[in-house]
Amino acid sequence: MATRLLLVADTHVPKRARALPAAVRRAASEVDVIVHAGDWVEAGVFDELSALGPVLGVWGNNDGDDLRSRLPEVARAEIEGVRVAVVHETGAAAGREARMDAAFPDADLLVFGHSHIPWDTVTPGGLRLLNPGSPTDRRRQPSCTLMTATLADGGVHDVRLHAVSRDPGD
Repeated sequence: MATRLLLVADTHVPKRARALPAAVRRAASEVDVIVHAGDWVEAGVFDELSALGPVLGVWGNNDGDDLRSRLPEVARAEIEGVRVAVVHETGAAAGREARMDAAFPDADLLVFGHSHIPWDTVTPGGLRLLNPGSPTDRRRQPSCTLMTATLADGGVHDVRLHAVSRDPGD
C-alpha cells in the first residue's frame, strides 16, 4: 500500500488570498491525506479541506482561538510505517536539523511551515524535514508552492515541490 500526501502550510486566507487557490483544492482531491502545517487564519479553510479528505493539521501563530480549539500545536500519526509529526514553527534555519532531531526523536518525517520558504533536508539522525512553502504568499521565493509526497513501506518517496498560481478559479 501507499498513501499520497498533500503538504501545505501558511494559507493565510483571507489575508494573503481571498480563497484557497484552485491548485490546492485540486491537489487535495487527488491525495489520501492532507497535511497542513498551520497559519490557516480562517477556520473555513480547515472545513473546506476536511470536506475533500482526511486532514492532519496544526494551528500556527496567526490562527485564532477558533482554530486552536480544533487543532493541536503538534500533530502525530503513523502512516504506512512512517512516524509523521506536524508543527508550525521550528525556529531559525541555522541549527534546525539538530534542534528537530532533539525535539522529535520518535518521528521519521516532520512537516513544518511558518517561513513560507520550501525546505527539504534529512537530519543527521535520519529525520526528513519538509516545508511546503506557502500557496498564497511567496515571500522571497520565485513562486507560491505546495508539496506532494508518497509514504510507502516505511519510507518517504516522490517528494515534489509544485509552483502554485494564487488564482482561486485557476
